[in-house]
Amino acid sequence: MTTALPTIPRLVSVGRVTFSHVLLSEWTKLRSLRSTRWALLAAFALTIGIAALACGVVAHHYPHMQPQDRRNFHPLEVNLAGVQLAQLAIGVLGVLVITGEYSTGMIRATMAAVPRRLPVLWAKAVVFGLTTLLLAVPAVLIAFVVGQALFSRHHINIGFSHPGVPRALFGAALYLTVVGLFGFGLGAIVRNTAGGIATFAGLMFVLPPLMNVLPSNWNSAASPYLPLQAGETIMSLNSGNQLAPWTGFGVFCTYAAVALLLAAVLLRRRDV
Repeated sequence: MTTALPTIPRLVSVGRVTFSHVLLSEWTKLRSLRSTRWALLAAFALTIGIAALACGVVAHHYPHMQPQDRRNFHPLEVNLAGVQLAQLAIGVLGVLVITGEYSTGMIRATMAAVPRRLPVLWAKAVVFGLTTLLLAVPAVLIAFVVGQALFSRHHINIGFSHPGVPRALFGAALYLTVVGLFGFGLGAIVRNTAGGIATFAGLMFVLPPLMNVLPSNWNSAASPYLPLQAGETIMSLNSGNQLAPWTGFGVFCTYAAVALLLAAVLLRRRDV
């Protein structure tokens, strides 16, 4: 008498792996990470807090400034001082968004769920980029309102309708978004948190001072095309020796795009 073998139940598919599902998954992971909340909160607070502090100090000392300092003063430059520090928090978070999964090994589960790989990279970039943009826009606008309120006591404030101000303010939010995506791309290339942060900081903040060792004409020709200098033109009302605002921002976007494309190529060729 033969014994019947047990029947193995067939797995039932509950749905296809669509890009919208991958987006939802990445959004769930992003908002559930404690590092994300702290980094975004730090960026928001720095954008507003540093701007308010800088504007308050300048407004207090403005009556005692030299005439030349008053002529060179522009209220919007002080108003966006917080962006200079917020970019560090956003860039580091961009690295952590991707390297965190490699350090914990969770990337294996992610790629097992989405075997095609590239949708994961693009979904992470879209979710992180939109989150950064939606946070940066109100932060920059609040910083502008607070700063100009402090300047209005000495009648040195400017209005939102002043030529170039809307471009500079919304450009600051776009700049922070691309900074985050640049850090994200570098993190995806390096796949190591310390290495990604070091690469990001080196390209953004260490490389510009090192250009001073070059002959002055070489430095003047090359420096406007560095990531930091090119990207910050979008926030400036006085281009000086820099590139035009949208041209410089386009150069910075190119850096971020190249980093993301290189990350995509490496993701397809390397093992997880």
